[in-house]
Amino acid sequence: MLKQTVPPSRRLSSCITMPDDVWVIWSCGGCEDTARVRDLSLEGLFIETRSPSAIGAEVHLEFLNWKGQIRAEAVVRRVEPSGLGLKFTAINDEDRPHMISLIDRFRSWSE
Repeated sequence: MLKQTVPPSRRLSSCITMPDDVWVIWSCGGCEDTARVRDLSLEGLFIETRSPSAIGAEVHLEFLNWKGQIRAEAVVRRVEPSGLGLKFTAINDEDRPHMISLIDRFRSWSE
């Protein structure tokens, strides 16, 4: 019987599946759109969108429906038919506590 090995995850923090009411305004290459956040970690997120972007493209994010503004910069790491995998490159210092609070809130909600 063959055993399948699972490669170790490259993620330093675990991803949290988000509820349907977490959205971002994102802009890339002069285009702006709104997208649902499917999952989130301190390292990045996955947004549901049909708008194509190239791997390596820089993205500006502003989270909606949250107490306190959260602005971040990211880069496209993965492109799928359902959306984009983004890695954070910068989170505004004033917004970082709000991001941590958002993640903690939904981490406890999903457990």
